Amino acid sequence: MQKIMVFQQNGSGKTKIDGMIKFGEKKFIIKTFDIDEPLPPVIDDTSPYLPETIEADIVLDYLKHRDLSDDLSALCKKLDIPLIASGKKITTGNAICPKICCTLAGQSQFGDYGKAFGKPEIEVILEKDVIAQIKVLKGAPCGATWNAAKKIKNMPIEKALTRFGLEVQFFCSADPSSWDPLWGKSPVHLAADIHSAVLKTALKKKKEKK
Repeated sequence: MQKIMVFQQNGSGKTKIDGMIKFGEKKFIIKTFDIDEPLPPVIDDTSPYLPETIEADIVLDYLKHRDLSDDLSALCKKLDIPLIASGKKITTGNAICPKICCTLAGQSQFGDYGKAFGKPEIEVILEKDVIAQIKVLKGAPCGATWNAAKKIKNMPIEKALTRFGLEVQFFCSADPSSWDPLWGKSPVHLAADIHSAVLKTALKKKKEKK
């Protein structure tokens, strides 16, 4: 089983942890490193807050403080442990920083985590013009992909194409107030667009096979 260490502040990684437990098919041992105390705006020395070493196959950074994330990335580089820090811009270490969790491309260094979570992969089962089922092969660690898929089961295709992205927004745990000037969207809207595009692609492939 893959060992995952989640770094979080005040439960900031809870929805991801819950999703990984529920949809990870028991492939992961998940441990948390919690920092719940009030922190100063600038931390020159993060050693009182971070561990000296980490025993894990992969580290997920859901910390809120930039100084902690920077030094955590440096520590993971030193220990040769892959670090994923979605939505962040970290210049130290070798952190992988996708815009949001469901834009993470599959990479072999992430092992089973990379196979189960990241950019969505789905298969669609149709009955005439109705989506009978969506089989999620890979999805967002917060569980939004799986939860939204259940909501559009037995829904007409045309309605589902609109509804899938909306349902993802309801379940997405990204910060909707964090606006990306390059994309012109919030992370929640970006997650919806990604899932809608994935559904369209899956339906197109289904149509081409007929």
